[in-house]
Amino acid sequence: YRNVICLGLILDEKGEKMSKSRGNIVEPMAVIDRHGADALRWNLFTATRPGDARRFSVDLVAESLRRFLLTLWNTYSFFVTYANIDRFDPSTSSGQAPAQAVPGERSELDRWVLSELHTLVRRVTEQLEEYDPTSAGRAIQSFVGDLSNWYVRRSRRRFWKSESDADKLAAYHTLHVCLVTLCKLMAPFTPFVAEEMYQNLVCSVDEEAPESVHLAEWPESDPTQVDEQLMDETRLIMRVVSLGRAARSKAGIKVRQPLSRVVVKARAASEGEGLKRLESQLIEELNVKALELAEVDGALDGLTVAEDESGYAVGLDTAVTPELAEEGLARELVHRIQGLRRAAGFEISDHITTYLAGPDWLSRVLARHGDYVRRETLSEELVEGAPPTGAGAHAEESAIGGDGERLTLAVLRVS
Repeated sequence: YRNVICLGLILDEKGEKMSKSRGNIVEPMAVIDRHGADALRWNLFTATRPGDARRFSVDLVAESLRRFLLTLWNTYSFFVTYANIDRFDPSTSSGQAPAQAVPGERSELDRWVLSELHTLVRRVTEQLEEYDPTSAGRAIQSFVGDLSNWYVRRSRRRFWKSESDADKLAAYHTLHVCLVTLCKLMAPFTPFVAEEMYQNLVCSVDEEAPESVHLAEWPESDPTQVDEQLMDETRLIMRVVSLGRAARSKAGIKVRQPLSRVVVKARAASEGEGLKRLESQLIEELNVKALELAEVDGALDGLTVAEDESGYAVGLDTAVTPELAEEGLARELVHRIQGLRRAAGFEISDHITTYLAGPDWLSRVLARHGDYVRRETLSEELVEGAPPTGAGAHAEESAIGGDGERLTLAVLRVS
């Protein structure tokens, strides 16, 4: 099933049959030159099932490129960037996957994504054996979205931290295993992208590996790595987080502003237990200090609430105390400094000195949250005031806080 594809009737954007006589055909080479052969292949595989009529346009191919291939490539680039900085060697721990290499040190996040990965391998294998590339491709696309938007995003601090401890090593191994497995699963769909990634992730570090992803063994699912309960609980956390963000949006409060509590109404007591088990993930994602569970028939009075048709409801206490406001300002400072680092063209590993001048609250916020700001921005020092004249610092002035007070920031790379 490596190269099976059956196309049905091709329709244009208006739903009309494509033909030369109608003058509405799309030249394939023009699409390939613009978006690449793999983007075209992916669209044809995943848009509709083989043999069914399908709409086709250059814009739909571009959407496939944006939603799937660029998401995958950004995740791959993230791994490569940090692996090069830390000189990560995937052959460490006898070259084994985290499931065998460091079983006692894998986080819930690692165990969850590996469980999802092995479930994906089983599904894609079964679907391709049934000549259903559309379902297989869509499953891969869903996994890549979760890998990028949940696993990598929630693991960023594990890669950022300077010390190379067991947790950081487990994160590297886990992401490497996911990316290599994806290369093999994607090879029938996107042969060129899969080969490019495989050559760098595998062949560059393993002289005994098959010389091409298209010559590698097909992945096998390991049922011992599948934790259905953990996957269900993580899915519930994702759902609650989505509702919590909707409640924030409803209240007009940014995620960077910490709040005191979130109250969740689940559909059953067992779901509440699952939320408590993964409480730390929920609290971090919604940037709240505490999680409370409401009774199934409770009322979420006095809270900003978002709910869905399935019966889940999430309420946020949107009262912002002075202490919470200061923490929110510290997070806003981090956001501005990180943006200034990028504008200055600094490498992600560059350490800096940060200069700050502005509102009266600045000294108070730095006194309480300076360590957090330094750690998040790789600032060796936070200096209140302007940088030395002629030092070559990159600076900007902008409004900050609810009153629009002016803040001047400057960053200087530490040699």
